[in-house]
Parts: sequence; C-alpha cells; structure tokens
Amino acid sequence: MSKQKETEQPEEKTIQQPEEPVAEQLSEETPEQALKAAEDRYLRLAAEYDNFRKRSARERDAIFADVRADTVLKFLPVYDNLVRAIAAMAEEDPGRKGVEMTLAQFETVLNKLGVIPIPALGEAFDPELHNAVMHVEDEEQGENLIIEEFEKGFKMGDKVIRFSMVKVAN
Repeated sequence: MSKQKETEQPEEKTIQQPEEPVAEQLSEETPEQALKAAEDRYLRLAAEYDNFRKRSARERDAIFADVRADTVLKFLPVYDNLVRAIAAMAEEDPGRKGVEMTLAQFETVLNKLGVIPIPALGEAFDPELHNAVMHVEDEEQGENLIIEEFEKGFKMGDKVIRFSMVKVAN
C-alpha cells in the first residue's frame, strides 16, 4: 500500500481596502457638538473621580474603626481580670486600692476611645446587645429581665464590640 501525500496550498489572504478614506469615515460633527461631547465626558469623569474619592474615604474610615474595635477587643480580657481580682479581694486588702485605680484608669482609656459599656443588670433582654447563657424561671422577676451579668459587654458607636453574657429570668 502506498500513501499519497496531498499537497495543500495556502489560501491567499487579501487585505481589503476601506471603501472610503479614513477622514471621511469620521462623523461630521460641528465644533459645537464636539465641544458639548467633550464637556459631557469631562463632567462624567469629574463625577466618577468625586465618587471614588468619597468611597475611598468611607472605606478608610470603616477600616480604621474595625481595627480600633479589634484592638480594644483584645484588651477586654484584661478588664475582666481586673474586675475578677477586685471581686476576689477583701475590702481591707491593701492591694485592692491599687487594682481599683488600675481598673478606673482602664475605663477612662476606653471612654476616650469611644468605647462604652452596655447596660445589662436590671434591663430588658435585647438580643442585639446581650448574649443569654442562662435562663431561670422566677415569678418575682419581670419578663425577659436580666438578673445577672457574667461578662460586661461593650460597644463603640453603634457597633457592638462584645456582647454582654447574661442570665435572663422568665
């Protein structure tokens, strides 16, 4: 058996010439229309830049607030330990005064950063501010009333940094 090779000839590629000269293809705009189109493009570009600048500023502020909240969150266990230390010390313990002063200074720094404690004890339970870890039936207490706070919650502006861990009655 013999194989025959087929001969292939490349197709000739032809470049088509435009039918009209390039200058004639451009639209026939008047100078007033061209100026109006350029002015419109300029105004759109200026508006896009202004929106970009405002969006960048909002994003930068949001990132700054998130970083500040994350940093404060990392220091809150120190606050909890100071509160526990005070609760464990006797009233006449000479070291208690120093721990109380340290806690007061810590609270002052938190206030300067815009961090405020979330009120809990005696308040109505709010799932957007509180985390109920215990529930007890008690006819002497009101409906959905917080009767004990295990861990203080904090917020910065409208953002909750840490939810209050509470015990809720009824």
